Amino acid sequence: MIAGLRATDEGGADLVQLLTPEGERVTHPDFDIDITAEELRGLYRDMVLIRRVDREANALQRKGQLGIWVPLLGQEAAQIGAGRAMRETDMAFPSYREHGIAWTRGINPTELLGIFRGTDQGTWDPVEKRFHPYTIVIGNQVLNAAGYAMGQKFDGKVGDDEGEATMCFFGDGATSQGDVHEGFVWAAVYDAPLVFFCQNNQWAISEPTERQSRLPLYQRARGYGFPGIRVDGNDVLATLAVTKWALDECRHGNGPILIEAFTYRMDAHTTSDDPTRYRLSDELEMWKLKDPIERVKVYLVRQQWADHEFFESVEADADKLGEELREFCTNMPDPPAERIFSNVYAEGNPNLEAQRDEFLGYVSGFAGGEH
Repeated sequence: MIAGLRATDEGGADLVQLLTPEGERVTHPDFDIDITAEELRGLYRDMVLIRRVDREANALQRKGQLGIWVPLLGQEAAQIGAGRAMRETDMAFPSYREHGIAWTRGINPTELLGIFRGTDQGTWDPVEKRFHPYTIVIGNQVLNAAGYAMGQKFDGKVGDDEGEATMCFFGDGATSQGDVHEGFVWAAVYDAPLVFFCQNNQWAISEPTERQSRLPLYQRARGYGFPGIRVDGNDVLATLAVTKWALDECRHGNGPILIEAFTYRMDAHTTSDDPTRYRLSDELEMWKLKDPIERVKVYLVRQQWADHEFFESVEADADKLGEELREFCTNMPDPPAERIFSNVYAEGNPNLEAQRDEFLGYVSGFAGGEH
């Protein structure tokens, strides 16, 4: 694996990188991070486990257990690095691919499955976990995050080491949506403590980044009057360092900030997508050499910070997690028919109740009661 990894200048001269694809530690004049062996082993474990969650859920969809799945394969470092940079008091606003962020916020992966099975909207408490429900509408979460961060500013929760911050996650394709630009404007005008975290995985479904923007995405921040920075999204150390800096700037009142995590989507956009129709296999093979997990593994081995026993234990944990996920998913109960009428309005109303009664009466006419 070490021999197969090779250097790359992908991302441009402004790319912040601390761990090369070959697993070599490098320095950066503006960003660095002190990392212990235990901490790096933890980051490696996070990435391996969330990749297993992603692969198991992808397989479960293929078996008909989920209606759809949104893969994160290749983006583990971007998500784990950013998620582990957050404090418990910070708030996260995801789109629909942030399974790794959910993991770092203490959400059991089983709580994500109902969203993609169509049985619920996510079962976690967003206030307790400081992790907003998944947002399917492209870019809409940016407006929600901007409003929340403005509230943090108005409530006086910004301005010192104990300040709060918000982080919003979206993809490169979302930057073409009006909601994202409106969020940029509002956050800039009110100096909101908001880190805009763009995972540029190179493809907005079938459209490459170069067909979305004339400039690198991080440079768009200039037009709104706040800093933008590009980080190697396949480098968990660089992502962790840059995100910690950005969050700290925001909680001290120096926000907002845009981070472009330059990464790559190794799988389809969703399980209903066929990426072979719009991108070349050579491109995929090139990015496999920049795998975010393998570079950490190589560095751990070189530093003698991990041995064979450690890697086997991580794989065993991943196997156990995968088994738990499969068992949970295959045994998920179908919700009752009346579920589609609940949680629609804060209070019931006669029209809705009449529709519910008519529908339940219709369903009860079938053998077995529900279909």
